Amino acid sequence: MYALSESRYELVQTPSGALAVHDREIGETMHPNGPALEGTRLYVEPSRLRERLAQASAKPLLLLDVGLGAASNSLAALRVSESLSTGRRLSMLSFDRTLAPMQFALEKQFVDSAGARALAKLGSGFETPRSSWQLRLGDLREQLTRCPEASADVVFWDPNSPRVQPALWNVSTFSILRRVCREGATVHTFSGATAVRAALLLAGFAVGLGPALGPKQKRSTMAAVSARDLSEPLNRSWLRDLSASGLPDDAPADALEQLHAAPQFR
Repeated sequence: MYALSESRYELVQTPSGALAVHDREIGETMHPNGPALEGTRLYVEPSRLRERLAQASAKPLLLLDVGLGAASNSLAALRVSESLSTGRRLSMLSFDRTLAPMQFALEKQFVDSAGARALAKLGSGFETPRSSWQLRLGDLREQLTRCPEASADVVFWDPNSPRVQPALWNVSTFSILRRVCREGATVHTFSGATAVRAALLLAGFAVGLGPALGPKQKRSTMAAVSARDLSEPLNRSWLRDLSASGLPDDAPADALEQLHAAPQFR
């Protein structure tokens, strides 16, 4: 990779040739396979966002975009919504601790979006006849507790990695998220870590495999309120390979027993 800018954030060229925003302070690249590819393949397509928005319903589809970053996932969702002339309206809430990555992307013209420019003005959102996009800035757990119970239809979970923000990938945080998800809701994340999947299961989600971006890359993760909404639920062979070393840090003492008793493994 080579740097194109000097600051905490920089544009780098990924191995695929695509540009992405790199955070020099934490040493992580946002969407290291390319923002367009990851936003589409890991989030928009597995969530069946186009099909769900195309359904006839007067009630908007609520999408929680966790980890706004440079806004790649949210803009991918917005493009889908704005491309439809009928169907459900998209209501999107983006969560992050800072707008700095998106502001950097706008300044470098890496992102060119009226929606992102509107969101960058704190206290402002973006509204069209098809879409609503609002920002929730601050501590994620606190912000999620303010969301109504059983309100979210789709969740894009894309904060910094478990290495950088372990508290956002544990049972406690996913339990807060589970309260917010309605029947039929699905959760999509880049992580394929065993501890992340175990934490989602312990929080009350059904958990399965998401897509991989390449033949040698680990499968991402998809979770759902109900296992019937998963294309490839984890099966008992996953359980057989599980040990205490693969559990999240805040797993209860009887975590292995709880996991074996999870509805999708019965």
